[in-house]
Amino acid sequence: MLHPRSFSHLNATAKVAAVQMNSAAEWAVNRDKAARLIAESANQGAKLVALPEYFPIINPDESARFALAEEDGQGPMQDFLAEQAQKHGIWLVGGSLPLKSYVEDKLTNTCLVYGPNGQRVVRYDKVHLFSYQKGEERYNEAATQIAGDKPVSFDTPFGRVGLGICYDLRFPELFRKLDAIDLLILPAAFTVPTGKAHWELLLRARAVENLCYMLAPAQVGEHAGGRKTYGHSMLIDPWGEVLACKPEGEGVVMGELQATRLAEVRSQLPALEHRRW
Repeated sequence: MLHPRSFSHLNATAKVAAVQMNSAAEWAVNRDKAARLIAESANQGAKLVALPEYFPIINPDESARFALAEEDGQGPMQDFLAEQAQKHGIWLVGGSLPLKSYVEDKLTNTCLVYGPNGQRVVRYDKVHLFSYQKGEERYNEAATQIAGDKPVSFDTPFGRVGLGICYDLRFPELFRKLDAIDLLILPAAFTVPTGKAHWELLLRARAVENLCYMLAPAQVGEHAGGRKTYGHSMLIDPWGEVLACKPEGEGVVMGELQATRLAEVRSQLPALEHRRW
C-alpha cells in the first residue's frame, strides 16, 4: 500500500510550459523555432519547459531521421537541449529525438531531460510503439524503432515527475509503476483521428487516476508529406480539470503547479492509499 506524501519540502507553486510545434522536415528550422518558444516560456516565468515528440524532425522520408540520429551523449540535438536549459536556468524536457540503437536499422524514440545547470538528468525511451491503419493512413513504429523497457521519473524542487511519450498514454500500467508522481509529462504527435477521439479523454484519465498534474506538449497541423497532428497541448490538474489548452497553431501553454492543490485532492480522495496491488 502507498503512504501519503508530505509536500512540505516542495516549492509552493511553480510555472510550467508545454511547447506546441509544427515541426518541419529540417532540423535547423525546428531548432530555431524551439529556441524561440523555449525563450518565450522562460520569459513568462516557466521553471520547467517541455517540447513535443520528435521536435527536431517530422519527415516522411525515414532515411532523414536515420541521418539525423545521434549517439547517446553526443551530437547537435543533445548539445542544443543542454545549452537551452543552462541558458534559461530551467528544467527542459526535450520532447523526443532519434538516437541510434544497438540494432543497425532501428532507432530509439528518446526523451532527454536537462536540469537548470545544463546537465542531463534522465533518459526515457518510448516503451509502447504506435501502430495504426485506416484507409491510406498507416503507421508502424516497430518497423524502424526499438522499444524501451522501463518507466522513468526524476525529482525537481516542485515535485516528482514521470515521463511517457505519445502512444504510452494508452497504457495506464506504465504510470502506475511510478509511485506518487506529482506531474506526468507526455510529449506527443497524436494523429488527428485518434486525437479527436481520445486525446483529452486519456490525458484527463491519467491525471485523475494518479492524482497528479499532467502536462502534454503536442505537435500540431500539417507536416511534410501530408501528415496531420492534432495539437491541443494542455495542462490538467489532479482533479481532471483542464487548466490551459492550445487547440491550434504553434505557441506555448502556460500554467501553475500548486503543492497545496495536490495535497488537498489527495487528502479528500486518498485513492492512491487504497490501491491493493
